[in-house]
Amino acid sequence: MMTKIDFIGGNTKHCLMAMAFPMIAAMFLNMMYNLVDSLWIGNLLGETAYAALTNSTPIILILTSVAMGATNGVSILLSQAVGAKDKKKTECLISTSFCASAAFSLLVTILLETFLPGILKALNTPAETYDLAYSYLSIYVLGYLAVYLYLYFTAVLRSFGNSVFQAAAMLVSTILNAILDPVFIRFIGFHGAAIATLLSQAICLLFMLIYLKKKKLFRFKISAFDRNEVLPLIQKAIPSVIQQSIPAVSTTFLTSLVSTYSVTAIAAYGVAGKLETILFYPAMALNMVLTTIIGQCVGGTRYDRAKDYLKCALRYGCGLLVILSVLIVGFSKQLSGLFIKSDDAAAIVGTYFLIVSIGYVLNTVTNCCLGALNGMGKPSKSMLLMIFYYIVIRMPLACLFSYLGFGLNGIWTAVLLSHVAASIAASMTVIIVPIVKEHAM
Repeated sequence: MMTKIDFIGGNTKHCLMAMAFPMIAAMFLNMMYNLVDSLWIGNLLGETAYAALTNSTPIILILTSVAMGATNGVSILLSQAVGAKDKKKTECLISTSFCASAAFSLLVTILLETFLPGILKALNTPAETYDLAYSYLSIYVLGYLAVYLYLYFTAVLRSFGNSVFQAAAMLVSTILNAILDPVFIRFIGFHGAAIATLLSQAICLLFMLIYLKKKKLFRFKISAFDRNEVLPLIQKAIPSVIQQSIPAVSTTFLTSLVSTYSVTAIAAYGVAGKLETILFYPAMALNMVLTTIIGQCVGGTRYDRAKDYLKCALRYGCGLLVILSVLIVGFSKQLSGLFIKSDDAAAIVGTYFLIVSIGYVLNTVTNCCLGALNGMGKPSKSMLLMIFYYIVIRMPLACLFSYLGFGLNGIWTAVLLSHVAASIAASMTVIIVPIVKEHAM
């Protein structure tokens, strides 16, 4: 059960890049996977269908965020066990967390299928997009078990220092979705995109299971299940779930707020959301990578190495985001045209990125600090920062600025201000909880 990368003894930069590059590639492939639906729906079915997809997106984001958060919580404990070279503890955590993951994802699927109509109405889904949004989501939710288990296994692999396969699996899934989407949309219509997504997700999970069986990177033994480990897993998972879900909750809230303006505004916000994933995903990748790397350093009691990895991630992550931000902000109006042919929507998208702009570099600082805190075994601190970031700052300000008559630009300004506040708060928290001192762990 040796890790593929020696985080404790190896070169800091090389080890970080060896883990981060495949993870960032996987994130961008996931972005392409999600963009496929948007591009085909926007170009084949028009603005109303795209607005319906935008109304569906917050729920999808919440579901994905719950899965990412819960599985990242598993990674916190598992990476520390791997770093400590505790084979028995590692096998126990894998067996226990897998059983819990399967049961939880099935429960969520049942609950969502039952309460989906009420959820859509609570989100102020316009009458002209309600039926389309419902048909899409009712199919998408059926594949949640596959999505959850896929993210679970990628979290386990990351804990062992393997992030390469996640990129390979996402490549296969993205290609499949790109091929199936136009076919199903042409013959079935809007909800055909959801069927294509469901099939590609199931195939992606199958691909993952075949790989795990062939490589035998770890052993799964039902006899290793220990109910005493369930509570520690929940204690780490809940803050991580909340941490990952809060951005999706914020997006849901802002989508509901933007929905009070016009269908064009909804569609434009959807386009902006798709484009800014290019700027969010590298930061998210560094968050998850640092969770694993610093977790192993903590497990091996090498706190000096944990500090070095954080500094390295901040340096290279912010540099990358400066380049990406300039490109997206500069060409946002032109990129908007790839999704929907609307000058009004393009103008809204362009203004959005012009206002938020520097916020994406600050978001990278925030995510690196959150990843460090998670790896230190302190996901509750990360959770509190996310609550401050979105619930205390962004959502109230967006509502206030909109109410005061600043319109959409007021909402976008609230997004920028929340990035500023989050980066300052996260940096101060990491300084207050120094990773160079053993007692702080």
